[in-house]
Amino acid sequence: MNTLYYGDNLDILRDKIPSNCVDLIYLDPPFQSGKNYNIIFQPKLNKIKGATAQIKTFEDTWRWGDEAENEFQGLIIGTITKEKPNQKLIDLIKAMRGYLGECSMMAYFSMMAPRLVEMRRVMKDSASIYLHCDPTASHYLKLLMDAVLGARNFRNEIVWCYAGGGIPKKDFPRKHDIILRYTKTDNYFYQPIFRPYSPGTIQRGRTKVKGKYAEQGLRPQGTPVNDWWSDVPKITSPTDPENLGYPTQKSEALLERIIRVSSRDGELILDPFCGCGTTIAVAQSLKRKWIGIDITYLAIDVIKKRLEKNRIQEGVDFEIDGEPTDLYSAEKFAEQNPFQFQIWCVSKLDATPSQTKTGDQGVDGILNFIDVTRKSKPGMGIIQVKGTQTVNPSMVRDLKGTIKSQNADFGILITLKKATQGMVTEAVKEGYTESKKKIPKIQLLTVEDLFKKPIPIILPGQILPPYRKPEFKKEQGDLFLK
Repeated sequence: MNTLYYGDNLDILRDKIPSNCVDLIYLDPPFQSGKNYNIIFQPKLNKIKGATAQIKTFEDTWRWGDEAENEFQGLIIGTITKEKPNQKLIDLIKAMRGYLGECSMMAYFSMMAPRLVEMRRVMKDSASIYLHCDPTASHYLKLLMDAVLGARNFRNEIVWCYAGGGIPKKDFPRKHDIILRYTKTDNYFYQPIFRPYSPGTIQRGRTKVKGKYAEQGLRPQGTPVNDWWSDVPKITSPTDPENLGYPTQKSEALLERIIRVSSRDGELILDPFCGCGTTIAVAQSLKRKWIGIDITYLAIDVIKKRLEKNRIQEGVDFEIDGEPTDLYSAEKFAEQNPFQFQIWCVSKLDATPSQTKTGDQGVDGILNFIDVTRKSKPGMGIIQVKGTQTVNPSMVRDLKGTIKSQNADFGILITLKKATQGMVTEAVKEGYTESKKKIPKIQLLTVEDLFKKPIPIILPGQILPPYRKPEFKKEQGDLFLK
């Protein structure tokens, strides 16, 4: 079955994906840009007071430390991947460390190397891999790809040209990305695609300088697409219908071209840095099988809702591997990664996660709704998540204060442990919201309740979907959503 994996892609590639099973890999890893990327939501139609809700999706700023050192050493001694040590790769990374030193680029290099080794292992002999990067590190990554896949298996350096965005005062505007295309062997699948001839070529036809090809005339399908792409759109406008507001999101047209060229119906596509899931969505629409991996639960939830919007259902058409499936695994999740645990809890209520630069203002999630009984007045419910093993009435009082300060209509408190009688009493004191439905001002849920179908909660009738469409421009790696 098609699978979304939540977790570190190195662990998942190594432990869960067998050798020689993937037909095409597309990866759009961090570029070593030095930026922090946030997905920013407009959480309420009149928004949260004091801050805009946002979540850091990833930090594209690498630092040399214990993790980089462990990956470097593990690659050399052969303990970090299933493959035997690759001497060419070992020589390369040693030389690069000698040249670069223990810097951010070397940390990035050490992160990418073992993952590319594992990607080669899972590729079929007929498979291709497209690594999407930019000029910041493309020259280093090409050396790395040569060492892992063999320089003889380099096929193209595709230059994706685009317009839009800012214009620097002291440099040429940077308006292209690099896509490195390699294969595992010489026995690979490739189906060329064509573009129309220019009007001049159509008028001239094939001239005598084409030699023996002059007599053949022009191809009815057009001329093959070159290795520079200026005809593939980039998502730049906040009003673009594709725009999910996810940082570094690529257009469906880009992925459609890559998937059509290098795979056939029913073949398996892998995206180990799947982000908001464009590769997954396009693979699904082109009748390919797919695997997606991401280290943030936010990405998994965005992809899940993106698929379900198109009637692709979890448990029927795809599965999610790595999220909690019972109370015990949820408790472990809360212990190991409290922030991702909060996002998971909020996602179970189909709400929008919330995290601000200056703190979360006591709001971990947002439920926007329209109340038709109040002349379609917009409303907001807020969610707080407590991943601790202790509970007490002060938690309810804190939520009460947050509801008031944010001018929210109601609040939901999610705790690992069952609420005490004192907490229940504090919640009941708050009464109900003004609505056709009798909605308690404060509702108490346990994490165990999140596994029930339906979840025992009372909500307004018209809940707005999470992850609203973009409204504002990208700025400093941040993207704004309605």
